[in-house]
Amino acid sequence: MDNTKKFDNKADVYLKGRPSYPDELTDFLKEKFGLNKNSAVADVGSGTGIFTEKLAKICGKVYAVEPNEDMRRTAETRFKIFTNVVSVDGCAENTALDGCSVDFVTAAQAFHWFDVNSFGRECRRILKRGGKTFLIWNRRDVNAEINLRLYELYRKFCPKFTGFGGGENNTEEKIRKFYGGDYSEKEFENPVSYPREKFVSRCLSSSYSIGESDLRYSDYICAVNGIFDEYATDGILTVPNKTVVYFD
Repeated sequence: MDNTKKFDNKADVYLKGRPSYPDELTDFLKEKFGLNKNSAVADVGSGTGIFTEKLAKICGKVYAVEPNEDMRRTAETRFKIFTNVVSVDGCAENTALDGCSVDFVTAAQAFHWFDVNSFGRECRRILKRGGKTFLIWNRRDVNAEINLRLYELYRKFCPKFTGFGGGENNTEEKIRKFYGGDYSEKEFENPVSYPREKFVSRCLSSSYSIGESDLRYSDYICAVNGIFDEYATDGILTVPNKTVVYFD
């Protein structure tokens, strides 16, 4: 299946359910690499613009490159408050940006869907001399009890489920290949607190999640709500999560 189609009809639940990224991450990028109001950044695989919005607050120009029309149109609604964000109908392997046009490239929660070699060539084409690419993920603690329960739920109801992270199989190997073997990483705590509707949306937003047209959808939603009821305190369910950024 075309990876650009995996999130068709999921933009609404993706925007409602997916967590943002900690300020400590953007502070780190500013302090260590110099992202500032003079920086031009390509946020590739920008989706509904969750990380794009963080970049827009610290950088001079942000190109939100997203091939999925549903996700891109949803993002454009939130971009209306920013004059420095340009929505681009492009993909990781062909961003449609000019050569040597950006200082940095970011890929937040997206790199695992890319063709590594083609994305690497495209980064080298659009980056200015000395430019950097940052690969970023929000990652849940797979050993936390709540996530072990969710793992079993997805195995039961979602035929496409092969493990947390969707397409993140062999991600470390792909990262190593992208950076030519040598890279660094930095991790930030980023626990996510969900009210009920956001928790349900988070479950539905995964690439492997079933949708309303599936026969077992009602049972699936009932089971998701059951887990929320079991683990929530005062109407909030907190899930352990970390944000990690890779760079060379």
